[in-house]
Amino acid sequence: MSKLSDYPFEIRPLTEEEGGGFLISFPDFAECISDGETVEEALASGREALKATIAALKSKKLAVPAPNSGGVASGKFVARVPKTVHAQLATRAKAEGVSLNALVLTFIAQGLGRKEGRA
Repeated sequence: MSKLSDYPFEIRPLTEEEGGGFLISFPDFAECISDGETVEEALASGREALKATIAALKSKKLAVPAPNSGGVASGKFVARVPKTVHAQLATRAKAEGVSLNALVLTFIAQGLGRKEGRA
């Protein structure tokens, strides 16, 4: 059986707009996040959130991901880009009559589809 300390986590500072403090997330659990005013508080609340998430999965007889398994890929992620890049993407999407999401997905797919060594 895995221990809570076996699960990797990520901590990042929250912006003023996000309320400040620190956010903790667990890559093996897509929806398990918590926060705190300090890194130490974020770690403590994160451990409690992880414990509650695992207990909820077990109570529903659902599989608990193994540490470092990456959990279940949801197909969703958030990427922060400079405001100028965001503006350029939004302008291009509008000009092409597609959503920003569709445009970015197309660019990612094109980049992944390139053969190695080609620019």
